[in-house]
Amino acid sequence: MKISPESTLKRLRNRYRLVVMNDDTYEEVVTFKLSRLSVYVMLCTIFVVLVGLTVALIVFTPLRYYIPGSGADYRADRELRQMKYRTDSLERELKFQEQYRQGLQRVLKGDVAAKLDTTKIDVPKEEIIGN
Repeated sequence: MKISPESTLKRLRNRYRLVVMNDDTYEEVVTFKLSRLSVYVMLCTIFVVLVGLTVALIVFTPLRYYIPGSGADYRADRELRQMKYRTDSLERELKFQEQYRQGLQRVLKGDVAAKLDTTKIDVPKEEIIGN
């Protein structure tokens, strides 16, 4: 059985009635006359409006900074990277200075056991050049 476009369009345009009734008194509270097409259009419109409001909320408020990788401010990212490099180099320099201070402190206290270089060096004797 093949469905033709005319029958599909006709089904979309068929009118239906949605009635909301009071369960106790069977009184009609609200009545809606709908078609499938109007329901699809209404749902699509609601979806587009909600997506639009969500995008607007993210774009025009500070919420965009909470999205990872959004790259909202390249200058701030660059400055953050430079501060990280500078902090790393300062930490390394501080570590070297602390090692130097500890070594100097050990030398001043006399805790260093110095190893003397007692390797014998064979120095060639000077040749006497005679006439």
